[in-house]
Amino acid sequence: MEVSDGLTRLRTAVRDSWEELSASERAVAHYLVSAPVEQLLFASAQELGAASGTSNATAVRALKRLGYGGLPALKRELAADFTTAVSPEVRLQQRIHHVGRDLDGVWNDVFDEAQERIEHGRRLTGSDTLKRAVAALAEAREVFCYGVAASELAARHLALALGRIGRRARFVGATGFALADPLLSLDRGDVVVLFQPGRELAEIELLVDRARTVGAKVLLVTDTLADTYADRVEAALTTSPSPTGITTESLGGLLVADALLLALAALDEPRAVETSHQLTALRERILGQRERGSRKA
Repeated sequence: MEVSDGLTRLRTAVRDSWEELSASERAVAHYLVSAPVEQLLFASAQELGAASGTSNATAVRALKRLGYGGLPALKRELAADFTTAVSPEVRLQQRIHHVGRDLDGVWNDVFDEAQERIEHGRRLTGSDTLKRAVAALAEAREVFCYGVAASELAARHLALALGRIGRRARFVGATGFALADPLLSLDRGDVVVLFQPGRELAEIELLVDRARTVGAKVLLVTDTLADTYADRVEAALTTSPSPTGITTESLGGLLVADALLLALAALDEPRAVETSHQLTALRERILGQRERGSRKA
């Protein structure tokens, strides 16, 4: 198999840092460059420590000495090439073989990877980027929340929740020819929030170009496309991908959406509270009508 860029970088980091590593850190480094990539993708820090005859703390320390922010950062680099080179059905088979039928192990693997992704994702978007994103949304006439496939969940969530704090928003998930219709109403003062982890879809290019043409702003929520669109969007909020596919692709997008929602609600608390009150009143009326209808029946 062709050596990936991520693996090449790891081997280079080990070679360049070898003289500076302690004996235990060298044991971790040796294991990292000799283990199969798929084994590293599924490993926890504790497992790396055990496999190298050290400890989880030593494994984390060695990774930092090698220039990685932690295990999630290493997995992120290795996964980018691995998922391209290995077919989805093979990756699924590897996930199944890794977790086996141990239900406790399945439970722990899912929560461990989610925790790793959350902690890594926390550090990927700077405060200046977040401020630009929130400022754009606060001034938006209307927010177009776009997402397809796994990203649809986060886009729908953001659109619905924006309405619940008094902001005009709509979900857009059309692809191909059907995308032209919602783009007609995109106008100056609008903001498009694109949830697109890592695939460069033709629809993304069209959305970005249309927004620039009409004077709308674009926020991109992505795993790997931040650099590609950095000079064409108002802000790119970076999320941490799943290196194994054990946890859902939409996890990072949902967390970013929640952060944006809370920030907007805090900026205009009266509007958010009043809209929430109206929503509650409408729900109570609906429930009251249902109860009266059931009694009559």
